[in-house]
Amino acid sequence: MTSARLHRTLLAGLVAAAVVFPLSAAASAPNTPSPAPASFPAHTAPRVRYAENLANLGEAARMAQDAGRTGRAAKLRAMAEGTPGASQAPRFLTFDGRGKGRAVEVFGDLETADRVTVLVPGSDTTLDTYQRFRAGAVALQQRLQAEHARSAVVAWLGYDTPGTVSPTVLTAGRADEAASELEPFLTGLGELTPPGARLSLLCHSYGSVVCARTETGPKVTDVVLFGSPGTGADTAGELPTGARIWAGRGSGDWIGGVPHVRVGGVGFGTDPVDPAFGAREFAAGGAGHSDYLKPGTTSLDQLARIVLAAAPEVSHG
Repeated sequence: MTSARLHRTLLAGLVAAAVVFPLSAAASAPNTPSPAPASFPAHTAPRVRYAENLANLGEAARMAQDAGRTGRAAKLRAMAEGTPGASQAPRFLTFDGRGKGRAVEVFGDLETADRVTVLVPGSDTTLDTYQRFRAGAVALQQRLQAEHARSAVVAWLGYDTPGTVSPTVLTAGRADEAASELEPFLTGLGELTPPGARLSLLCHSYGSVVCARTETGPKVTDVVLFGSPGTGADTAGELPTGARIWAGRGSGDWIGGVPHVRVGGVGFGTDPVDPAFGAREFAAGGAGHSDYLKPGTTSLDQLARIVLAAAPEVSHG
């Protein structure tokens, strides 16, 4: 047996083990007290949402500390402090500290941006791992702003992500639930941005399964799948969107070794970077599975070019 074939066989075994023996502690939501999320009437100004959600976040940190959940409390305080060196307080359109948590954070000014990017994360993204997700959003916004001042990035942790090693990560159940949340969010986001603003949907790992089930509406011009295990669709033309579909995978990404099959509702079928899928493939360099949005990488540069409607470098495999 060749080394490459052995590698694929071992990975297939790990996937099967995830179905039979769920091991991920992250799949269990921490029992941490938190206030109910703030609710807003339609068309509430973003600045009002930001202020109320930041106050809710501070209260959630206090309640977690009082309950002895010091780890969660520290992570919530870090969220409330925002990005080091930032000139403004964090801007949360949504915050819910219950369970694994949900948060939607804005980087940039939605009310003036004509290039808006929504990042949809993959597995094991929770309030406890939020700083990693935030760092990618910040890196993308900084890269975009270097060329186009009127840009904004929205980090959308709007669903309960599956654990990386769990049965749920191999099925579309969580993705279907997430798509039912993401679709109205995109509609509402379009109402908060200027007329003519372009929306791009950047979907990492299991997040690509979410995006593949989301009807995007006319304001979304590009849907980008990266580090994807598959989407459950055989071709890009089956996705419920009129946007351009892009796909990319770094040469260092382990997910390229996972079998792209779908059997009995398990697995996600065709690899999006397979020419048969029909997506526009972009070069992602040597990115590992968690590296696509790291500063200075080919993948970050190419993602920014897609958002800015510049011609990205095409991958040749």
